[in-house]
Amino acid sequence: MSAPSDISPALSSPSDSAVSPTDVGLFVAVVLSWSMSWYALSLQADAAVAIQTSLMWRFVIACAIMFVWVAAVRERLSFPWRYHAAFGLLGVLIFCVNFMLFYYGSYYLISGLLSVVFSLASVFNLAIAFITSRRIPRGNVAFGALLGVVGIALMFAPEIAGQDWSGGALFGLGLCVAGTLSFCFGNQVSAKLQALKVPVLSASAWGMAYGAAGAGLMSVALGEDLSLVLEPVWLGSLLFLAVVSTVIAFWAYLTLLGRIGPARAGYATVVFPVLALLLSTVVEDYVFTLTALAGLVLVLAGNVLVLRGGRHRMSQLPRS
Repeated sequence: MSAPSDISPALSSPSDSAVSPTDVGLFVAVVLSWSMSWYALSLQADAAVAIQTSLMWRFVIACAIMFVWVAAVRERLSFPWRYHAAFGLLGVLIFCVNFMLFYYGSYYLISGLLSVVFSLASVFNLAIAFITSRRIPRGNVAFGALLGVVGIALMFAPEIAGQDWSGGALFGLGLCVAGTLSFCFGNQVSAKLQALKVPVLSASAWGMAYGAAGAGLMSVALGEDLSLVLEPVWLGSLLFLAVVSTVIAFWAYLTLLGRIGPARAGYATVVFPVLALLLSTVVEDYVFTLTALAGLVLVLAGNVLVLRGGRHRMSQLPRS
């Protein structure tokens, strides 16, 4: 899971430009990376390594590559100390708490369902915008958000009907919803940094560094071993998450944003949950019921409405 959903709102390009084969290739790279990352994440959680330790090493590797990348393109790396408070908050919200809650959520949910919950980040961003900026979404956008919530309810209908409040799938759903909210609040920090003219790559590199530090401190506090484990499945999934799902997917997504604009690039969040669930049917024996299929269709339709509506300004409430 590495979708930088609204992490780069300042990047844009004409959304009516023609889509080239390069754009298609970048889109496919992003979707495949994100779709497969959820199963790799579940392999990390199933390993005999503390989640905090796995997360620490993921972002130690990723941020090391990011810092080299930032230096190679000669972006700014030195910032006043007051900026590092924002970098630290970005790291805690997006690269620590967000991921950690999804790692724990994978104990209770198959990886495909994790991706469906995370795809609602655009819906949660609407709610946060309404609360913090008093902006009212247009009717079709609000309807799309409602469709997304109803779709999630349908996909988790068996647990809701059975009132399995003691744990299991509903607890995992709660963890993933909290993780998505953490990601969305991290987006707000990212937007503030961009308003201060901080390059996205630089902020992300520092954010990953602080996220890795936060996960490492948690491991130390819990008495966990911080050593790398030379176990093939854990090490392979770690490298995939750090290099492919974080750095390569991040590069492809940012490049796509610059080439075709955020409105169309954002449709990757509509496609990857479908592929992630199809992967779950193969490797995790997930079975599509008619109710779950209807729920998935509603989630995807809701995301499309929200993303299409995102091209237009939301109404502004008068300030009291």
